[in-house]
Amino acid sequence: MTFREKRLDNGLEIVAECNEQAYSTALGFFVNAGSRDETTENSGVSHFLEHMAFKGTPKRSAADVNRELDEIGSQSNAYTSEEHTVYYATVLPEYQTDAVDLLSDIMRPSLRQDDFDTEKKVILEEILRAEDQPPYGAFERCMEAYFGEHPLGNTVLGTNESVSALTPDAMRSYFQSRYSPGNLTLVAAGNVDFDGLVKQVESSCGEWPSYDAERPAPKATPRCEFKSITKETSTQEYVVQIGQGPDAQDAQRFANRILASIIGDDTGSRFYWELVDRGLAEYAGVGPYEFGGAGISLTYLCCSPETITECLSIVRDIQNNIQSGSVTEEELELAKAKICSQLVRQAERPSSRLFSVGNAWLQRHSYSTTKEQLERYEAVSVNDIHTLLDRYPLTSPTTVCIGPLKNVVAP
Repeated sequence: MTFREKRLDNGLEIVAECNEQAYSTALGFFVNAGSRDETTENSGVSHFLEHMAFKGTPKRSAADVNRELDEIGSQSNAYTSEEHTVYYATVLPEYQTDAVDLLSDIMRPSLRQDDFDTEKKVILEEILRAEDQPPYGAFERCMEAYFGEHPLGNTVLGTNESVSALTPDAMRSYFQSRYSPGNLTLVAAGNVDFDGLVKQVESSCGEWPSYDAERPAPKATPRCEFKSITKETSTQEYVVQIGQGPDAQDAQRFANRILASIIGDDTGSRFYWELVDRGLAEYAGVGPYEFGGAGISLTYLCCSPETITECLSIVRDIQNNIQSGSVTEEELELAKAKICSQLVRQAERPSSRLFSVGNAWLQRHSYSTTKEQLERYEAVSVNDIHTLLDRYPLTSPTTVCIGPLKNVVAP
């Protein structure tokens, strides 16, 4: 495999992990635009704009976009997160040009009033649906409680009030502030004709005007809170817990991912044996999230109201036990084996490598091969885990419980 990169005069970057032996080509525009770039007034605009990109351009109607994606047999979609909006497609190599033409076109959507009014209804339904379905917004409430006024506390979907009040002009203004060529990266993985890709993108995107689209990345001041929210229609209790973790630039992120596996992956972790295997919880896990200037470790739990008190006590006891230095070499090696095996399996698919390459480039402006990533995980020691825990203790998280109980008490 070969890594190649090119920066156009207007700032748009093209990066690719080229593998001539791959049977498919994955392509995607990665945009530095997400909920952390929003204000109270335009909350949800990044996600709304993602929807609008598929509603038509000066060259294509919404029907044209969807029909042409189907005609090239693409597996395509888009998503919005706290920091990025990504538009992607996986195709056979012979359709690379068609896919790039489509993806480039929707990066300059029409944002027509009629489409805006129609899609606003879809977004509002999505917000209501999130409130009606498990875990009933527990993650968003916990992020808000943990981050407070920090922009990472913003919700991706926005609120009913903010989306209802949003106008096409406000969206156009946001588009102009975030979708500058210098804030976009076209990422490719798999069987990629890189020279052809650069030539095509220079022709289709090279004249896009460039403007400043800086993003401040202030350090977060984590908070420790416990909130119990009653949802009478729920039959189970849902818990989301957020604690400190390494940010996207921190080399300790490798140790943190291993620690998350030891505590709470879905098979063989401490949470699994103490909570799931014993039938106390339907699921329980831990996952690391790394942002610019901040990182978190996310604990999630679902159980019956009858076992919530016992489950929260077990979670606390496991965290205290880990914090005291109980991670063993056997646990460390087991976690490494699982993570490295998963990395290798994912590396066989260009669609998976697309996100690995793209996210690393946006977060750190760096590229690493699968082999280099494996070496970073293999190098983690028990002492590295202890150092991580000294810096990011597990014992003072923010916790949100949502379920039928009137009041859940912190253990």
